Amino acid sequence: MRLSSIQHPASRKMKKTMTCALAVTAVALSTMSSVAGAQEFALYGGALFSEHDHSYSWAMDYTEGFGKYLAGSVTWLNEGHVPGHHRDGQLVQIWGRLPLAQRRLVLALGIGPYRYYDTEQEGMGYSNSHGWGFVYSARATWYSSQRWTANLQVNRVQVPGEMSNTAVMLGVGYQLDAPGGTGARDFALPRDHKVTNNEVDLMAGTSILNSLDSQHSFAGEIEYRRGLTNFLDGSLGYLYEGSHRNGVAAQLWLTRAFFSDRLSLGIGAGPYAAVHQSALGNSGDGILSALVSVSASYRITPHWAARVTWNRVMTRYDRDTDTILGGIGYRF
Repeated sequence: MRLSSIQHPASRKMKKTMTCALAVTAVALSTMSSVAGAQEFALYGGALFSEHDHSYSWAMDYTEGFGKYLAGSVTWLNEGHVPGHHRDGQLVQIWGRLPLAQRRLVLALGIGPYRYYDTEQEGMGYSNSHGWGFVYSARATWYSSQRWTANLQVNRVQVPGEMSNTAVMLGVGYQLDAPGGTGARDFALPRDHKVTNNEVDLMAGTSILNSLDSQHSFAGEIEYRRGLTNFLDGSLGYLYEGSHRNGVAAQLWLTRAFFSDRLSLGIGAGPYAAVHQSALGNSGDGILSALVSVSASYRITPHWAARVTWNRVMTRYDRDTDTILGGIGYRF
């Protein structure tokens, strides 16, 4: 199969939408972080029903309280492999929630913008298209006495002019901030110091091309990270994606720490400039891409930590990738 570089209509608008995507995501997440840090982390999985077929769906979700009846969430949503489409992306939602049964049961309705990345079949090849949609959700959460939660969620993904679908998912979650009572915490605990001072990370893993065949190659990264504020980190790194691309990445990260600062979580975004790339990426459009990432770090000693990072490289020439990396970091 030849990998097509035919530009999808959505891809031709990439230069404008990439900037818009990063700006909207950064503003939304910054607003959430300034009010409260992430309180609950949950993993979801279930069945997806599209207009013409069915598949699976899964999600990683952070939810935080803005008060008793209001919350916000940041989600990485995957819509499975519907024939001709492999779509996923980032989602920010605002939730209205209603505590019941002495706050052990919470019913919630959510809505928010969805920045998607879709690997679409194009004849004998494929294209990486990007765009915006909305997700409408209903969620029921049961809070145990040991911080664990059980969740049932229904998502309706609505993308104008593209595939829309409905997913029903079950999830399990954990309250990262101790609730201080029954049910969900209304606001997260305050923070009076930086999550990160200085950190150097060395990581290795795999790079997965967002094609219909999902080709794998070795990947690695060396990264310097520094805390800028109590909730914001900056990083500069060199990302290696095997023989097809490598280059310099700069990102800003919204971060939060838990369990006496042993565990830190973050979501980052920024530009990725290719220093070397394969023949399919030699056009001018291939030099600069966007990088959106999630990362988790666990401190082993005062100076050493383990880190795992998932990067999504968003290109303008049908060479999107996921790089999944793990390694060790030194803090000073």
